Amino acid sequence: MEGQPAYQAVLDEVGDRLRRLRAQRGITLAVLAETTGISKSTLSRLESGQRRPSLELLLPLATAYRVPLDELVGAPEVGDPRVQLRPHKSASGETFVPLSRAPGPLQAYKLIVPDRGNEPNLRSHEGYEWLYVLQGRLRLVLGEHDVVLGAGEVAEFDTKVPHWFGSADGRPVEVLSLFGRQGERMHVRAKTKN
Repeated sequence: MEGQPAYQAVLDEVGDRLRRLRAQRGITLAVLAETTGISKSTLSRLESGQRRPSLELLLPLATAYRVPLDELVGAPEVGDPRVQLRPHKSASGETFVPLSRAPGPLQAYKLIVPDRGNEPNLRSHEGYEWLYVLQGRLRLVLGEHDVVLGAGEVAEFDTKVPHWFGSADGRPVEVLSLFGRQGERMHVRAKTKN
């Protein structure tokens, strides 16, 4: 609608979104009213668009449906559009979850590494990587070395050395990765006891 603030269109769609969500979950207005403490008539008016959504009404609904408030209202994404904060899959099947928002020399990721079979396909590229195994067993082939890392173990390497990593036992592996595209190294400091 012309001349209407952008957020108004988002608010106008909340009722339909609430109705669809309730139908998908197979919940009646009576059950939802009992769960949230909001009267059936208020819930009905919210869903039909006759009542404006407010935080006082939406917070208990988000809790009842177990969804984030921004998902409940369909809020537009904000932030730098160049940063992809949602998980994505690589061509080799890894799931990447970016953990760092700001551009910079070092980037942090949580990786979920699938079983890629036993035959490594070594690659090399500019950069430096630090891997910490959170869960599972990771097979790392690095040049002439072929090692298996378990939970709590770390590997650090120059990515110009041909390398490959995958599951060591056929199950997905969760890994924390710090990667510097320009070859930046991690600086680990430990306080010594005197």
